[in-house]
Amino acid sequence: MTTAEPWVGTWRPHRPRGPIAALYGSPGPKYALPGLTGISKHDPTKFKAPMFSFGIRHDQSGSDASPGPRYLIPSNITRRGRDGTPAFSLHSRRKEPQLFRAPGPGHYSPEHSEKSVFRSYPAYSLSARSTEFSTSQTPGPASYSLPPVLGHKTVVTSAAPTYSLSGRSKNGSFHEDLKKTPGPAAYIVVDPCVYTKKPPQYSMTGRHFVPGETTKKPGPGAHYPELVTSTRKKAPSFSFGLRHSEYISPLIADEPE
Repeated sequence: MTTAEPWVGTWRPHRPRGPIAALYGSPGPKYALPGLTGISKHDPTKFKAPMFSFGIRHDQSGSDASPGPRYLIPSNITRRGRDGTPAFSLHSRRKEPQLFRAPGPGHYSPEHSEKSVFRSYPAYSLSARSTEFSTSQTPGPASYSLPPVLGHKTVVTSAAPTYSLSGRSKNGSFHEDLKKTPGPAAYIVVDPCVYTKKPPQYSMTGRHFVPGETTKKPGPGAHYPELVTSTRKKAPSFSFGLRHSEYISPLIADEPE
């Protein structure tokens, strides 16, 4: 640091040996401590009393929540594990072995064996330009900023106190509307069962009807006691025969001669 005025004292600006709290800004009262009531986000360093709750009410008293015949157990599984019956399977047919074909004289290139048989001079070639150096952009001198010297955020020099005028607050001013303040119903009341002992709760179940038979029973008009003949004598009854047509030929049976 160069200035036109001469130095006063033996102190000179230098790099700080360790972190200085004045150079860093804290987040302030942003992080709140965990609560001491309820189960959610309870302080782990504090004692938490046990809490109990009732189960969910079922729609039917005899409801079955089993999955039913959904899982199919293999037949070879017993209560003692898999049975020891040996099981075999057929593999696929192997490929037939082919005859080995040796390379002929035309497969060799002896003209390319000069470097391995005879002495040759070194040969060099130019490779393409690498793309790694073009992407590496080092920061220039203008990328670094020195700490400010003027103002209230100076680091190496002493700064005079600075003051600023804040805006007009709406609370307590002449144009404040007191009708917009929240009433008692705007606050959510915490259930006392959260921080105190919870009394027992009971409920009444639905009405159950006695199972009965839904078949139709015959009434008094469905019976005919005058037609009963098993317990009393029946008077004789007669009926007329069927009327035969005059145009039907009589039955003639073959008689022996």
